[in-house]
Amino acid sequence: MTSCVVGLDLAGSPRRNTGFCVLTGATSTRLKVLHEDDEILTQTMDARPSLVSIDAPLTLPRGRASLEARGPPHLRECDRELLRRRIPFFPLTLGPMRMLTARGMRLAAEFTGRGMPVIESYPGGAQDALGMPRKHAGIEPLRAALKRYGMRGDVERPEITHDELDAVTCALVGRLFVLGRAESIGDPGEGIMVLPRRLRTTPSTEGRPARSPRRPPTASATRGES
Repeated sequence: MTSCVVGLDLAGSPRRNTGFCVLTGATSTRLKVLHEDDEILTQTMDARPSLVSIDAPLTLPRGRASLEARGPPHLRECDRELLRRRIPFFPLTLGPMRMLTARGMRLAAEFTGRGMPVIESYPGGAQDALGMPRKHAGIEPLRAALKRYGMRGDVERPEITHDELDAVTCALVGRLFVLGRAESIGDPGEGIMVLPRRLRTTPSTEGRPARSPRRPPTASATRGES
C-alpha cells in the first residue's frame, strides 16, 4: 500500500474552513474542507497517514507557562529564524493566533497519542522556499505552481479554496520531510518548524530517509489568516 501524508491548513475556530489534503505517493491529492475537531480527527485517522503536517504553532516559547500568561516570551527560536529570513508571520501570542495555537497543540496531542507522527509546517514560508506565489496572488497562480511541482488529483478540480491549496502545500512539506528534502528550523528542545529546502522544483527524485519527526512536548500568505 502506497504511503500518504495528511496536510492540514488549520483554522483557529471550527466556524472557519480547515483545508484538508491527503497526498498519496508523490503527486495524488484528495482535498476537503473540514470544520469540527472530530471530523478532522476522523478523516485523518481514516487516511492512515505516515505523517501529519499541520499549519499551526504546536509548541510554546521556552519559559512561557501558558497561552494565557501576559508578557514575554512571545517568540520561539523557529520564529526568530523566520524573522532572520524575512518571512512574515504572526506571533503565536497575538490575538486570534492564541486560539489557533491552542487548537493545534490539542490536535497534535491527539494524533501523537494515537501513534501518528506530527510536524509543524507553514505554507507561506514553504511557498517562499519553493519559489511559489502565496495565496494573496490568487487561487489560480498558486494552483498552477503546485501543478508545475507535480501535484495532481483534486488540485485540478475547478472549484477549490485557498485553504485546500495551503493544505496541499502542508502535505508537500510533509512528503519532502519524509524524503529528507526538508529542513527543521528552531530548537528541538523547544519546538521545530519544517520548511522545504530552497529551490527544489521536482518531486520525482527520491532522497534519503529523514530523521523521525519530533513529538510536540506537551501536548497564509501570512500565517494565522485562515
